[in-house]
Amino acid sequence: MFNKINIIVISLFIITGCSQSKKQSLVPDLNNGGISLPEKFGAVVVVDTLGRGRHMAINSNGDVYLHLRALNGDGKGIVALRDTTGDGRADIMKGYSTVNGTGIEIHNGYLYYSDRTHVYRSKMTEGELLPAEELDTIVDLVDGKGHMEKPFTFDNKGGLYVNVGSLSNDCEIELRSPNSRGDDPCVELETRAGIWKFDDNTLNQKQDLAHRYATGIRNAVALTWNKDVDRLYAMQHGRDDLHNYWPAIYTEEQNLELPSEIFFDLEEGDDMGWPYCYYDHQQGKKLMNPEYGGDGMKADRCENAKDPLLGFPGHWAPNDILIYQGDMFPEKYKHGAFIAFHGSWNRLGNKQQGYKVVFVPLKDGKPSGQWEVFADGFIGQPAITNPGNAFFRPCGLAEGPDGSLYISDSQHGRVWRIIYYPDEMPVPIDKSLYQPIALENPEPVPGELMAGKRVYDKFCVQCHMNNGKGAPGMNPPLAGVNIVTGDKEPVIKIILNGLSEPMVINGETFNNAMPSHAFLSDQQIAEVLSYIRGTFGNRAEAVTPDEVAAVRKANVN
Repeated sequence: MFNKINIIVISLFIITGCSQSKKQSLVPDLNNGGISLPEKFGAVVVVDTLGRGRHMAINSNGDVYLHLRALNGDGKGIVALRDTTGDGRADIMKGYSTVNGTGIEIHNGYLYYSDRTHVYRSKMTEGELLPAEELDTIVDLVDGKGHMEKPFTFDNKGGLYVNVGSLSNDCEIELRSPNSRGDDPCVELETRAGIWKFDDNTLNQKQDLAHRYATGIRNAVALTWNKDVDRLYAMQHGRDDLHNYWPAIYTEEQNLELPSEIFFDLEEGDDMGWPYCYYDHQQGKKLMNPEYGGDGMKADRCENAKDPLLGFPGHWAPNDILIYQGDMFPEKYKHGAFIAFHGSWNRLGNKQQGYKVVFVPLKDGKPSGQWEVFADGFIGQPAITNPGNAFFRPCGLAEGPDGSLYISDSQHGRVWRIIYYPDEMPVPIDKSLYQPIALENPEPVPGELMAGKRVYDKFCVQCHMNNGKGAPGMNPPLAGVNIVTGDKEPVIKIILNGLSEPMVINGETFNNAMPSHAFLSDQQIAEVLSYIRGTFGNRAEAVTPDEVAAVRKANVN
């Protein structure tokens, strides 16, 4: 006859046995689904080809919620995933909501998610994969141009922290123009380029200065609360174009590495220095931006800007950060930071960098050793000069209830689940999911378009890339776009006047402002437009100098 002790022992055996069985059934994919990992780590591909995946949230039962940058084919902005077999691979996938964006978290029984101007929440029901259709508006945020994604995090004490990215590159008076001076003081800081704090349970809150928590942060897509030290942690996307806009001060080589992408912690009232200052990890100090009189050495007005914890090379584009709290990974990873670098576009046609997940060991909330690459190989080929050529781009990070690490991709919508195997690793499964792509063969340029290519390479390639595909979410593509290949007058006007409003192409919003290029001659504009309209797969009629002159004259009058 069983007593209570026997029942407890048998129950523990059953629970432990089931847990171990489920863990042992997580067999990694061959080649980790296309990425490289440290020894004894393997990756299961949870799901593939979901669309432009951004941040993720994972429920206590293991359900995964992936926010998409653009709506999928079913018109949904969030995809909910469930694994019912225990093999780590989602076998139930359901679309939810028409809100696309970046931020998403599960908090206090709700799914919170954001778009460009709001943070919403929807009630979750235990056992149900999808939340209720009804949504509450928690915060109404500033609208506008530039960096408009609104990632957020919670402190679990009632505080909701939202990143509000900058409008501009460096608060310059003439957006993205050479030698433009900065607005001084930068009025933009009143509504942008900082972190705003709200109550996590109050509806219809409005953004204002009273809610500003920290300032001088150009754009912190990567944002989290470190409960070990009870403090906000973030990574900043640094400014662009030091050489392109200030060639007398910065070399092209300096532009490739500067300014640093900074890792920092925040307390209320902190100022990280943007737009007046940037951080140079090579010199280990803060320096003034050239828009405010900097020369690569001066630090006159940077004394009050907070020092970062760490600086990474420029243009790596940190898109998420996670403080590891689980027990699955070895001791060295506990309470350290994983950072997903999305890879950026501002490298002047040179080899792209980033596209990896790194690990920073932390002790008492401070870096306690050198950062190291944790997951790599996302680009799928030896070298690329255009971010659109990367096969995968790591974007979101999340921790599963068992301590596994999830990574999302923004190119095709793959999600990996990283498992640690302390003993013998199971024989990987060959699902043939990963097919590396070959380097693109550049399209031959006809002789009559070479003059336009020279103009393009000098003034356009840094934003629209050498294959005309642009930079996702930032600079629009030129290939197969009606405004490029259609009627000539609108595209001539864009060259002459610039473009400050966001542009939507194939459901994706591109936010970077384009400055006026009216300083180019009619001949140069005709040449570069003829090149753009006749390459990148485009086959539109050439533009003549007389056509440019006529539009320019009508523009002036």
